[in-house]
Amino acid sequence: GEDNSRPFVWKTARFTRSNMQIGASEPQPPDPSWPRYSPRPFPAYRFVPGRSPHPHRNPQGHSFGRVEAKPALLPPEQWRRVDDYLYAIDLYNYAYWWECHEVLEGLWRAAGQTTEQGMFFRALIQLAAANLKRFVGQLHATDRLLRRGLVRLERVSEHYMGIDVVNLRNQLEEFQFRSAPLIRLNW
Repeated sequence: GEDNSRPFVWKTARFTRSNMQIGASEPQPPDPSWPRYSPRPFPAYRFVPGRSPHPHRNPQGHSFGRVEAKPALLPPEQWRRVDDYLYAIDLYNYAYWWECHEVLEGLWRAAGQTTEQGMFFRALIQLAAANLKRFVGQLHATDRLLRRGLVRLERVSEHYMGIDVVNLRNQLEEFQFRSAPLIRLNW
C-alpha cells in the first residue's frame, strides 16, 4: 500500500458570508493536489464547533435552509456510482470533517447500522470526528473515536468500497495524535 499520511496544516482564515465576517481557525488540507472523486463543490468554510456558524442552524451557515436529499445507496460493489460516498471521501481528505460526518451519517442510516456497509460508514464517521476532535484539542475524545473506528474497520473486508482497509488501519494505528492519513480510492 501507499503511504497516504501527510501532515495537516492549521491556519487562520477569514470568511465573508451574507455580510457577516467569520474569523475562524480551520484545518487546511495537507495536499491540495490530492485527487478529487466527486465534482461537487466544497462548502464555503470548514465548520469547527464554537468557531464558525453552525451550517444548518445559523442563518450565516453554509447549508442553512438547504434540504438534505435522502442519499442514494447502492450495493458496496457499485461504490463508484455513489456520489455521496465519493463526496464524503473528498470532504474527509480536504479537512471538511464535520461535513464529511454529516454526509456519511445519511449513508450509514440508509445502509443499516449493523450491516457490513453500515459498520464501514460508521468507522469513517468516527475517523472524521477524531480528526475534528484532534483539531480542537480534545485528545481523549480523539483517542476514543479512533479506537472505535479501528474496531469497526476490523469487521469489514480487506478491500472495501475502493479502500485498502488493511493499509488504512495500519496508518491509523500509527496516527497517535499526529497527521491523519488521507484516503485514496482504488479505481
